[in-house]
Amino acid sequence: MQFGVLGPLQVTTDDGTPVVVPGAKVRLLLADLLTHRNQVVSADRLIDDLWGADAPANPAGALQVRVSQLRKALADAERGGRDLVESRAPGYLLRTTAVDADRFAALATGSDAESLTAALALWRGDAYADLADEEFVRAEVTRLAEQRLVACERLAAARLARGEHDLVAADLAELVAGNPLREALRALHIRALYAAGRQAEALDSYADLRTRLADELGLDPSPELVALHGKLLAQDASLAGPPAAARIRNSFPARLDELVGRGEALAELRRLVPSRRLVTLVGPGGVGKTRLATEVAGGLRAPDGVHLVELAALAPGDPAVAERVLAALDVHEAPGSRVTPVDRLTTALRGRNLIVVLDNCEHVLDPAADLVGHLLRDAPDVTVLATSREPLGLTGEVVWEVPPLPLPDDENDVDAVRRSAAARLFTARAAQQQRTFRLDEHTAPAVAQLCRRLDGLPLALELAATRVRSLGLAGVVERLDDRFTLLTAATRDRPSRQRTLTAVIGWSWDLLSDADRQVLARLAVFSGGCTADAAVRVCATDVDTLAGLVDRSLVVLDDGATPRYRLLESVAAFGLERLGDHADARARHAAYYTELAERADPALRGPQQAEWLARLDVESPNFRAALDHGGGLRLANALTWYWFLRGRLTEARRALALDGDPAEEARAVPWRLGFAILHGAPVAADHVRKVVAGCADDRSAWFVGSAVLERSEVALADELLPAEPADRWTEAVVASTRAMLAHATGDLDALERYATRSAEIFAELGDLWGRLRASDWLGGLAEMRGDHDAAAALHREGLRWAESLSLWPEVGGKLSWLAWLAVQNRDYARGRELAERALRLAVEQGTASAIVFAELSLGIAARRSGALDVAVEHLTGLVDRGRAEAQPALYLPMILVELGYAAEQRGDPDAGLALHREAFAVAQRFAVAQEMELPRDAITAVEGMASAVASPSPETAARLLGAAAAARVAVEAPAAPAERDDTDRVAERLVTTLGPDRFDALHAEGRALAAEEAVALL
Repeated sequence: MQFGVLGPLQVTTDDGTPVVVPGAKVRLLLADLLTHRNQVVSADRLIDDLWGADAPANPAGALQVRVSQLRKALADAERGGRDLVESRAPGYLLRTTAVDADRFAALATGSDAESLTAALALWRGDAYADLADEEFVRAEVTRLAEQRLVACERLAAARLARGEHDLVAADLAELVAGNPLREALRALHIRALYAAGRQAEALDSYADLRTRLADELGLDPSPELVALHGKLLAQDASLAGPPAAARIRNSFPARLDELVGRGEALAELRRLVPSRRLVTLVGPGGVGKTRLATEVAGGLRAPDGVHLVELAALAPGDPAVAERVLAALDVHEAPGSRVTPVDRLTTALRGRNLIVVLDNCEHVLDPAADLVGHLLRDAPDVTVLATSREPLGLTGEVVWEVPPLPLPDDENDVDAVRRSAAARLFTARAAQQQRTFRLDEHTAPAVAQLCRRLDGLPLALELAATRVRSLGLAGVVERLDDRFTLLTAATRDRPSRQRTLTAVIGWSWDLLSDADRQVLARLAVFSGGCTADAAVRVCATDVDTLAGLVDRSLVVLDDGATPRYRLLESVAAFGLERLGDHADARARHAAYYTELAERADPALRGPQQAEWLARLDVESPNFRAALDHGGGLRLANALTWYWFLRGRLTEARRALALDGDPAEEARAVPWRLGFAILHGAPVAADHVRKVVAGCADDRSAWFVGSAVLERSEVALADELLPAEPADRWTEAVVASTRAMLAHATGDLDALERYATRSAEIFAELGDLWGRLRASDWLGGLAEMRGDHDAAAALHREGLRWAESLSLWPEVGGKLSWLAWLAVQNRDYARGRELAERALRLAVEQGTASAIVFAELSLGIAARRSGALDVAVEHLTGLVDRGRAEAQPALYLPMILVELGYAAEQRGDPDAGLALHREAFAVAQRFAVAQEMELPRDAITAVEGMASAVASPSPETAARLLGAAAAARVAVEAPAAPAERDDTDRVAERLVTTLGPDRFDALHAEGRALAAEEAVALL
């Protein structure tokens, strides 16, 4: 792990990957430990440094939380990272030898210019720049700043000894301005000025120092400086130093603002450019190629200078590129000479060592490439850094694509937004326009949205920032749909091609042929990019044309496992405006994606399920666009199974409401109904029967029946399921649903038969979703028979399958099963953890049944671990929901029993008894309706009644326990360990009250009673 303090605080892994340190207080903690690295810092010191007078109520606990967060961030980034922060009385210690300040100190001890240059290159700004106001870092910041100045002075002395007078004079000017009273630094600057032939400036510098010392400190210059002044006046030859190095002339404009978000790019390019003859920065208009190129070149050195040549003013195709370079380098052509400008330039530069920056080559690509080709062949010491919207296409060219600035990961996380370079740039420029603008929890979501909508393009962000003062941030975001009117520059010093977003994109558009423009405009009908096949079909083009548009930086190629072409949002908007009558392109788009969906539908039920799910996930934006483009009900019907697997109920219902021909309408009706039921819409049973009777296939009939079962209508679901499914897949899915029915009714033989059959067929078909569906009920069977280890193994395997397919509703379901088993095995902490994860997923997916299952486990875990208030909160909500359903929910008796126990444990056994009796009545009605034996939930209700009456009626309680024990044996439903805890607790109380013999006798009497007879004793 590498720590950086020579600039804003940063942490990276050993391979250079940035490490996110979450939260301001955690960053302060890390900074405090770094300033005292390898030393113990007391907890009291850390608390005072982090909170001062505003310490929280439990400061030690709050500090421990921050330490844990820091350890987790380091551990997540790199193996062993957690161990870097040690607990050591009386506080904590950060053990590390990988801090840039220590590397700087080691390098700065050298006397050679190379070591000192390398040392100073480690600095990224002022030490602890983002935390410099904190009291605990001030001494360290001061110490490091002094070390930096000393290193600068030593480097200046070494370079003066090599004759680099001009460079040293220029480089020290800023340091002297910032430290005007530092005499050693001033002496070096005076020597450099004099040796560079600027004697008057050297004398002025001495006079300035003497005046400042007198006015501010009441002192005279040191004897060494007085002696130096005497040598200046005497024009002492020793001050001339060694012969001056070759003059370096850099023809660059002064920097007007900070380059934001390009630190890594800058460092990479400054390493790359000196070693390669031709580097071309490519990228779309407004991505910041020119700004990056000038910043890179401004930090480079070459004996004959670094020169900027602007080509934007040339007309498209103008051959006068060489003349522009001659003028920039101040190379004159001989009057009457017949030598071409290219040959004249090549001859002039042969033997010269310099760097030429050719800016904006795309509109004069051929003459620029011709010139650069000659220079590369005939002027071997010339290096070219070019910027262009497409490569020059020369041998040896290094094409370096300038990407848009990174976007925020999470718009609701202020720290995540602040880490985004795009957001930092926008914020910096907006603050220049409106002094009070800040990036905080109020502005972060809007800034993140704006950055995404503008694709992280620096120019677009800067143009948007100029409108914040007049429109406000919200006003700018609201007007992004009309971005070409919105994004115009208020600054007058920009080139005309950069004053509006329209001009930026139009500059590239105008360089295209009519055929290329048509293809680019048609690409705008896609949403979220497209494959090469889709682009060729919809745009009526070929791959070579697409490649040409990629080369021109108008189309982005995301080169993953399946390459995809996409447009930046602004380019797409520009293209749509110029597409004109785009009905034909939209129709081809809708036809292509309808065909794709129809190919995918059967594949989603077999061994290619994972591959097709991933493909459809990527294409989801295009499917939504195609539905609007004319795909209509035919496309919606083809996507129903995909939407179901992904849990997108709202999207499915909205699409299935579209119009279609009679055949498509008939196909849509049962799926429309099934999704409505899953979404909780009230639907009459007669209407459901009518729809299923009219189903054209068994699959849609199964879908409706399965949806009905999800809302606990067991009898109706049993009636609707196809008796003899027409194909193997439908046979398997119907069997899995019948297994669910058997689980609800407690028919273990049927449960085993149907779940096993379903698992076998789905395995044969290679349908992983089907296999994990069947595993639900195989696991449920194992749990009902008391084999909790086998049940957990089945559900863990199903969880792996669900995660591999990214089936998040099923992932939540499997987590709920595992949470339930953990609770049943008394592992309440693990149960709560799993249930909380399941609940988060279920809420995200909007899956009602999964929400119930997760909350059920949370409530039971809380109740059985003694967190009664938490338990009552969860359980009461579930009871209200279950009672409100038209058909009493299958889970209602179980929740009533748990709530009954909670009421009793809170000191209200009468309320507990009433809840247990309600649970028994609901379970009994369900058993009668299904013509089944007493369900397991009714038995747990009897056990709950025994607990509630144990004190006032111990004899009745003992008989109730006996009846419940006999019922469990009869239905083969052994109590889980956690359930035994409840009955054991009651039994122990009764043995104490009644005595062992009397309890055993009453228990035996109860075993002879049916559960209904025992309850009647109450």
